[in-house]
Amino acid sequence: MLHAKKILLGVSGSIAAYKAALLTRLLVKEGCEVKVILTRSAAGFITPLTLATLAKNPVLTEFADPDSGAWHNHVELGLWADAFVVAPASANTLGKCAGGLCDNLLTATYLSARCPVFFAPAMDLDMYRHPATRRNLETLLADGNHIIPAGTGELASGLSGEGRMAEPEQIVETLRGHFAQNGRLAGKTVLVTAGPTYEAIDPVRFVGNHSTGKMGYALAEYAAAQGATVHLVSGPTHLSAGHPGITLHRVTSARQMYEAASGIFPTADLVLLAAAVADYAPAHQADRKIKKKEAVFSLVLEKTVDIAATLGQDKRPGQLLVGFALETDNERENALAKLQSKNLDLIVLNSLRDEGAGFGHETNRVTIFGRDGRTYESGLQPKKEIARTIVDIVIQKFGHEREKSVS
Repeated sequence: MLHAKKILLGVSGSIAAYKAALLTRLLVKEGCEVKVILTRSAAGFITPLTLATLAKNPVLTEFADPDSGAWHNHVELGLWADAFVVAPASANTLGKCAGGLCDNLLTATYLSARCPVFFAPAMDLDMYRHPATRRNLETLLADGNHIIPAGTGELASGLSGEGRMAEPEQIVETLRGHFAQNGRLAGKTVLVTAGPTYEAIDPVRFVGNHSTGKMGYALAEYAAAQGATVHLVSGPTHLSAGHPGITLHRVTSARQMYEAASGIFPTADLVLLAAAVADYAPAHQADRKIKKKEAVFSLVLEKTVDIAATLGQDKRPGQLLVGFALETDNERENALAKLQSKNLDLIVLNSLRDEGAGFGHETNRVTIFGRDGRTYESGLQPKKEIARTIVDIVIQKFGHEREKSVS
């Protein structure tokens, strides 16, 4: 969600300025372009060189460069940013911004900013509790700014209480949440299935496959980052869903996965069926462990419910259904046949014959076929990038369907 966002980071004079280094690093890792404004007092706590190295951009401290005389245009900075984060925001800087004072580059840029502004206060306990500080925070909120509340803990003064700047990870998560509300899938409900299913033979053994669930989880994470409400129905896997927009439903068998998915399906705008569902399950499950006696052991299997085909029969207008096909022979023909027979809008094909693709790898290579006849090829990429590609294509289709309905 933060990829390619332009983040302006304002650092004011507080011992918590050292946290700006980690915050800058985290934002850059998210794919943000970061520019830093450092007040004179903040430069006493952390050097411009440190932040410039991490941000990969020069750090700005004055209205003009003292050596070259180049003007640092606060108006342009305010227009450039997608978000302005003041972290740490000292009591002094909070007061200046609340009162409209602008005697430094940071506060002048604040008055010029047209983007959302986030303040992360950092100061000692009594300063944070002081009525003047509380009034300033209320004024900033009333002016439409965002306050990232200070945490509670040990302070630089030796006291313990409220006033610690929010941790950099929390600030990044706040930014993610903000942009997700305005994301390209905001207001959409997404159903994702992931991982294998295990079909029990007895209480000890099962029929299963080698799926890790990595692709399905990557799809869920990226859809949630785009603002969607995501329901992730997952077979047995060690993975966990970290995004707060994801509700995780853990299941074991194909029947359980179908029941969970079919309960969510009627409200879903987008369905991504990435799970490797067992095609067959033992016709009878023994209630006790089967002892090894016979030299040859026969197991009777019966078909499991075809989740994609069953849901495809009930697909409503405007609902998008994406299936996945893992093939070893006649890949294209088999994928296109599934696209039609299961009433899918897209099918994602990957072949076990492609090196670095399929189960157990961090990478994948896919071909995406659309019902409209379009084909999308990906090179060998990390599964997270493949997930982005798939969801981005779906978002384009949502826009295309909306245009058709309007016309």
